[in-house]
Amino acid sequence: MTSRFRTLLRLIPDRVYIQMQYFHHFHRFANFKNPQTFNEKLQWLKLHDHNPLYTTLVDKYAVKKWVADKIGEQYIIPTLAVWKKAEDIDFDVLPEQFVLKVNHDSGGLVICKDKSKLDRQAAVDKLSRALKNNGYWYGREWPYKNVKPCIIAEKYMEDDNHQLNDYKFMVFNGKVKCSFTCTERFSKDGLKVTFYDANWDIMPFERHYPRSKTPITKPLNYDEMVELAEKLSKDIPFVRVDFYSIKGKIYFGEMTFYPGSGLEEFTPQEWDKNIGNLLTFSQENKHA
Repeated sequence: MTSRFRTLLRLIPDRVYIQMQYFHHFHRFANFKNPQTFNEKLQWLKLHDHNPLYTTLVDKYAVKKWVADKIGEQYIIPTLAVWKKAEDIDFDVLPEQFVLKVNHDSGGLVICKDKSKLDRQAAVDKLSRALKNNGYWYGREWPYKNVKPCIIAEKYMEDDNHQLNDYKFMVFNGKVKCSFTCTERFSKDGLKVTFYDANWDIMPFERHYPRSKTPITKPLNYDEMVELAEKLSKDIPFVRVDFYSIKGKIYFGEMTFYPGSGLEEFTPQEWDKNIGNLLTFSQENKHA
């Protein structure tokens, strides 16, 4: 995307831009006056629910202190260092294994399992590009608009099977109604996303990605993760709260207000409406 085209896109008002994106993905217009589906309601929240707290909650660095104050420091993955520019990264002070990521973008991620084999220049280049991204302009996701970008170095985490399992909780008005797992990211067939109800039974739909054919065991600390997710999401119409379960311990991942930017299809399609029924709000949710 050229800088000129990017500048032109920024001149388009949020409501028009969001409607254009929605039509491009679903071949129909979103109902902003009376949204019914989950994806429509996420678009409505983009336009109207501008709670200033959300800027902190989507900032992967700033949210750590907020979460620690709410549920405890023991749930936070240790931060090793923070830099404003990728060129400032001091690889020599980092351990042999670590993770680098930007605080405001999902694509800026570097996982290092062996520092001696890391292409440092490639990592710097990737993170430099990621620092220039802004989720507000690409999806008009308002909470990202005023996040001050930085790079975080975190402790490398993995389970005994050399995996990092995360559990994503869909929280509606402070209550977890369902959750999903992302597995097989690097498999031949690609990412699998599997939704579970509160009883850990697989739900009868898929959202953009196919579900896994491999049964996933309910984590022993599932109920604790539910409790923590609900504490963190109090008074929020909808948010997805992610946790990792590593060697029996729970670690906070991130909070996401618009999964898939509200542009991922459900199969069967009626589940867009079924999940949408769980998301209720009123004019009082307007903070714009």
